[in-house]
Amino acid sequence: MRQTQAEAQQAKGRRSNRQRGYTLAEMLVVLVILALLTALIAPRVLGRVGQAKGQTAKVQAENLVQAVEMFRLDVGRYPAAAEGLAVLLTDPGNAPGWAGPYLSRKLLPPDPWGQPFTYTLREDGGFAISSLGADGKPGGDGENTDVEVGP
Repeated sequence: MRQTQAEAQQAKGRRSNRQRGYTLAEMLVVLVILALLTALIAPRVLGRVGQAKGQTAKVQAENLVQAVEMFRLDVGRYPAAAEGLAVLLTDPGNAPGWAGPYLSRKLLPPDPWGQPFTYTLREDGGFAISSLGADGKPGGDGENTDVEVGP
């Protein structure tokens, strides 16, 4: 049996109405899937950010150690505690042989959390460059772990 032209137009209209948009159920299914994916992936990505900052702090501290070693080669001593890392940028006046600045950007970089690195002279005659991590307090785990580098 053949459809009349009016019935064919009516059937075609119903099909196009169904194909115009998504139903509420379809939208909810997509949103649930996106929420599940976000819940699974976000903690892994955020954990990597903290880990990357710790590694960045270590690399920056190692670069500062190299600059202090270059200062020692030129001047014959490590910077005094009172001079700190600033001596890597400006001649302290009491350092014959000073050939700085010893940092290429001509500024002391902060650690990845925006705090200054700490320069400490050790009793054994060496030194250490350190960062207190994200919390700015001694000790800690994860992103709050202290970073200390020295020769």
